[in-house]
Amino acid sequence: MLRALLNAEKPVILEGEKIVGTRTISRIPSIFTEAEWAEIRKTHTLHERGTVSNISPDYEGILRDGLGGRKSQVLERAKDPTLTEEQRLFLSAAVESIEAVQDFIQKYRVCARSAGLEDIASILDNIHSVGATTLREALQLLRMVHFALWESDCYHNTLGRFDQYIYPYYRADKAAGRITDQEAFDLIEEFFLTCNKDSDLYVGMQQGDNGQSIVLGGRNQKGEYLFNEVSRMCLKASYELNLIDPKINLRCDADTPLDVFIQGAHLTKRGLGFPQYDNDDVVIPGLEKLGYSPEDARNYVVAACWEFIIPKNGMEIVNIDALSFAGVVSDALEHLEEYASYEAFYAYVDNCIKAECERITQAHNNLYIVPAPFMSMLMGGTIEKARDISLGGNSNNYGVHGTGLSTAADSLAVIKKYYFEEKTLSLEELMDALHHNFKGHEALQEHLRNDAPKMGLDLEEPDSIGSALLKSFAEGLRGKRNERGGIWRAGTGTAMYYIFHAKDLPATPDGRYAGEVIPANFTPSMFLRQKGPVSVMRSFSKQKLEDAINGGPLTIELDESIFRNDESVEKLAMLIRSYIRMGGHQLQLNTLNRETLLDAKKHPEQHRDLIVRVWGWSGYFVELDECYQDHIIERIKYKI
Repeated sequence: MLRALLNAEKPVILEGEKIVGTRTISRIPSIFTEAEWAEIRKTHTLHERGTVSNISPDYEGILRDGLGGRKSQVLERAKDPTLTEEQRLFLSAAVESIEAVQDFIQKYRVCARSAGLEDIASILDNIHSVGATTLREALQLLRMVHFALWESDCYHNTLGRFDQYIYPYYRADKAAGRITDQEAFDLIEEFFLTCNKDSDLYVGMQQGDNGQSIVLGGRNQKGEYLFNEVSRMCLKASYELNLIDPKINLRCDADTPLDVFIQGAHLTKRGLGFPQYDNDDVVIPGLEKLGYSPEDARNYVVAACWEFIIPKNGMEIVNIDALSFAGVVSDALEHLEEYASYEAFYAYVDNCIKAECERITQAHNNLYIVPAPFMSMLMGGTIEKARDISLGGNSNNYGVHGTGLSTAADSLAVIKKYYFEEKTLSLEELMDALHHNFKGHEALQEHLRNDAPKMGLDLEEPDSIGSALLKSFAEGLRGKRNERGGIWRAGTGTAMYYIFHAKDLPATPDGRYAGEVIPANFTPSMFLRQKGPVSVMRSFSKQKLEDAINGGPLTIELDESIFRNDESVEKLAMLIRSYIRMGGHQLQLNTLNRETLLDAKKHPEQHRDLIVRVWGWSGYFVELDECYQDHIIERIKYKI
């Protein structure tokens, strides 16, 4: 399939390009017919499209070894006389995949040479078989490899620790006097452009949901902070280009210099919805607690949205399902009269959460994933094992999202305070209000929406309930193993489930109508009368997420009016650093203007370049489905 598609691609070299490779095939066909997929589904479960996705290949290794070097490794492994027929078939497919990509490079090389573009032809000559030696070669080979991954029907192909594996080529060029900083910056900016010029072909649920994320910064095994010149160029390139890709994740910790946060805050001011901040002080210990080696934990990257994954050798499915906290609590309320105390009722909720965890873990057996021989060549251990990555890697853990956490915590806080403790809310009044969607109970609803305790106000009761819910979730998955030998990871992200789970959710004790939206990710109620972002950050840094470390950021919408001067940018940077120092594990910020968004709905042709953060990715507002547009408009709450 890969060879056929790459053969069908027509080489396109745009005027002035230095890094080439443009998709001309607008749609990658499935390798199976609908009838064949139906047969597979009779005996297997599928995750999303059933193909390899959302993992981070060994870009560092392929840039070093080159396609020819990797092919030689496969051919050497194929000499083993003890290999099974299946192993030989895999190695043969791997060789053919590599050769297909080499032929694709050759096709572009011929095109460049015939057009008199000798500098491009020379670069393509150099990367055809051997590894990169210069920054331009590294970026060109990376483009071809990344291009081929999408063409092979692997999707959400993240770019990993881009600044770390690209930096050695920049440093070598600088040491040899081959490049200036401006020339290096121009190349990085052009590589970023390649991620955008055909990004509309790389989509998930929505335009922009394409997984083209990169990670900057972080620390090495010695604890040294790795933010470098390439890291700075990446932030500057995103600021200048003002495009949705690649999405930037910034690894940081309590000791990260303020200047790094200031650079990130400038992007927030720009309205890109990134960088997303990932706190090494929380993430690394959390991954180690789950059983990851210190080396792997320190080398973590971020998947398409926010989930933490291990590059080079992990075949983890970090978004395999989602638990609805609000749904569990809503169902449990039907048994409220059976319990004489809040503690006894919460014990029942705890059991319900664990029962839902059991259901989820049993729902994904006999998983089938389409083989991916080219992706396999970029993953550790596959050549040695002569086994496709679709069958598993060195780590094979599954992640489960958790939706409606604040809705559930706020609802339980109402039950605890007004029903059990103050006894000002009777069972009959509460259940009648919920069953009739608050019709006839408007005053009660107003009270519950606006006066009841809620996560995000820095109140101990709802915040501790949120912690308890996450603990129940983590305990419900702890000790369970999936069929590939991996563990199950609890998380605070929601992905698109915040839309799905809200549709069928009845009215809830926090004052929410039936079917009304719930918040995305690790976020307060949509109708919170907040005191400002500081109280929200305090509330959402109390939960110790080392036990629920699949990922899922606190998401805060900022009104663009806060950015009146450079001082505002520095204040935001200090606020971000404060959240990291509070122990917050992940943060994403969206800079919005409500009037602009409303006008964009009416006149989309006038706002084609308006970028927003959706759930874990940035996209063009006018291209989103209306349900996502409306949710974003409703989220504009917090001002500094």
